Amino acid sequence: MHDVARLTRVEADKRARVNGMTRAQWGMLLRLSRKPGISQKELADAMEVEPITVARMVDRLEAAGLVERRADEQDRRIWRLHLREAAMGMLTDIQQQRDELARFITDGVTPTQREAMVAVLLRMKANLLHGTTTTARHEPAGEPGEKT
Repeated sequence: MHDVARLTRVEADKRARVNGMTRAQWGMLLRLSRKPGISQKELADAMEVEPITVARMVDRLEAAGLVERRADEQDRRIWRLHLREAAMGMLTDIQQQRDELARFITDGVTPTQREAMVAVLLRMKANLLHGTTTTARHEPAGEPGEKT
């Protein structure tokens, strides 16, 4: 499972570099297309990275003319992120590249196998998001530090 995830990231990175971008930048542009006006903090949470990481990525995308920051109307400390026109044309290509990657990865996998795989992965994701660990180490009975 780890090998498949790693190789998928490597392949996605290769495809993103063709456009002079990174996989993370692809993800950011796609998220902004789905949630225009999202704050930098909200985007960092969605991407599971630190806000400073998003700020640096936005700096680069802003310099490339793909993203713009706008001050929030109610709270001027918050920056809202919006795609610029130049990014709109890239979204179709990014989605095509992602679709091609998905086809490449699942080549030779039947539709039934794909459906089962998706169901299993969604179950695993739910376990990770909402489950509790059952393998936690437990201290022996008695007071902490007490020899039994």
